[in-house]
Amino acid sequence: MINITLDGIAMQVEEKTTIKDALSSAGLMVNEMPALPLAAMIGGRVCSLNYVLKRDCAVRILRYGQEEGRRVYERSLKFVLICAVRSFFPHIALIERYSLGKGVYLTFDKDDTNDREDFLTQDDVKAVEEKCREIVKKDIPFVRTRLTKNEATEHYRRTEQKDKCELLEWRRSAYFDTYSIEGYDTFDYYYGEMLPSTGYLKVFRLEYLNGGLVMLMPDVYDPKKCAEYVHPVKLAHVFAQTDDWCALMDCRNVSDVNRHVKNGEINELILVNEILHERMYAKAADEIIGRDARAILVAGPSSSGKTTSANRIYSQLRAFGKKPIQISLDNYYFDRDAIKADENGETDLENINALDVARFADDLEKLIRGEETETPVFNFRTGRREEKGVTLRADKNSPLIIEGIHGLNPLMITQAVDAGSLYRIYVSALTTLNLDNHNRIRTSDVRLMRRLVRDYRMRNASVELTLSMWDSVRRGEEKWIFPYQESADMILNTTLLYELSVMKKYVYDLLISVSPESMYYTQAMELVKFLSYFEETDNETDEKIPPTSVMREFIGGSVYF
Repeated sequence: MINITLDGIAMQVEEKTTIKDALSSAGLMVNEMPALPLAAMIGGRVCSLNYVLKRDCAVRILRYGQEEGRRVYERSLKFVLICAVRSFFPHIALIERYSLGKGVYLTFDKDDTNDREDFLTQDDVKAVEEKCREIVKKDIPFVRTRLTKNEATEHYRRTEQKDKCELLEWRRSAYFDTYSIEGYDTFDYYYGEMLPSTGYLKVFRLEYLNGGLVMLMPDVYDPKKCAEYVHPVKLAHVFAQTDDWCALMDCRNVSDVNRHVKNGEINELILVNEILHERMYAKAADEIIGRDARAILVAGPSSSGKTTSANRIYSQLRAFGKKPIQISLDNYYFDRDAIKADENGETDLENINALDVARFADDLEKLIRGEETETPVFNFRTGRREEKGVTLRADKNSPLIIEGIHGLNPLMITQAVDAGSLYRIYVSALTTLNLDNHNRIRTSDVRLMRRLVRDYRMRNASVELTLSMWDSVRRGEEKWIFPYQESADMILNTTLLYELSVMKKYVYDLLISVSPESMYYTQAMELVKFLSYFEETDNETDEKIPPTSVMREFIGGSVYF
């Protein structure tokens, strides 16, 4: 017999019992969201519910309320969607693109659709959704099969999946795991665990969009219902612009980046990408000058490059003869001991109520009126404001550049400030690079790696400390930052197509140092899995990165720090 604790319940099970069987024995196998078990965590590893228990251990069940649970659900739903699409269009490549609204946007390879923009119709999407529901209703088990690298390559060559063949060329491991379901000739892998069977996927919807579709999953806050889709017009435009960047630089997936590294074209990629960024900041400055804005509000999620962006806009405005004044919203934090704890008893620094909103609004009004005011200085070592702040006065030639995660929140700006005197900028790292057609690189994962490197190199923070804060940071972003991104006058995309090839040498060893017993092990290994496909740049190449680059904010060598 094996002794386990299952979500805190001590019990004994026979050897070779699966986690799913143990859940049934304990009466924990609930079939409805949000209590529906999706996967489990043993130590720091995420396991399928089909995992066979081999030794005494503690098992923590993952549900939709946890990020890892949602990722398992998304992978499994994507597999069902691909099977459904292939049943209608067996020779068409479905490509996962990026998160859009509350869903994931997927398109078809235009090379296979005779360049018809309207290849997929609304009726097609309805038919594909019905096929998905048919597959779900049959409750077909997901079967995991281990192939050698050569076997996998041969299969994908035979099924004309060039993207996967190219990716496998860069795979170091000698084997490759694939998933399949009975009745459908699809072998695929999504770099993580899957649900036991298709029957778990009862909550989803497909939305037609521009000849493609948006795959919608359960609502995070009410998983019994499907998330609603509200089209983010400005964000979608920036993603489309980034696609144009990728086409310009011939860089759509990891294999393309690696090719640039191997054949010596990476230096040109760096130069062109940095010039595109410079044009982006110049355009922002042109619009600020055209509006004669008195205050530029710069907001965005963690590690998006807000500080570098604010500084580069500062330099652009100086070229117009302006003398901007920079203000960080971080200086408006209340003293730590004055901040109320959240429902978990933790100090939530992502919450807007951790900032002295009234003091900021008052200071902003005075500065725009041309009055002198003393702005606070927050000491992050002591967790308190300094006794003496910084005295500022701004005239019409001194626009204010105000940077902080809550910069776009309407609570920050009082009615006394004329909306016409404000210019709002949202900053994020919105990569559209893929591993292959069915595996995107998540924008949040790119930002997490940026933060891991910066925290370790510049704040002496361990990898586990940064990972331990990430869930809280992400919850704060969902609540306090993302809802306001469409209110921006401009969205600045700080993604760099070459950055993961550079970042690998800084973050890879940090990630593999995380112990298998750590509760953050799976999180670290998911990043390791896709980083392992990237070719590293050499030190000589890294020296080509300009000191003004967003990249320098994280790896060091920035002129702004």
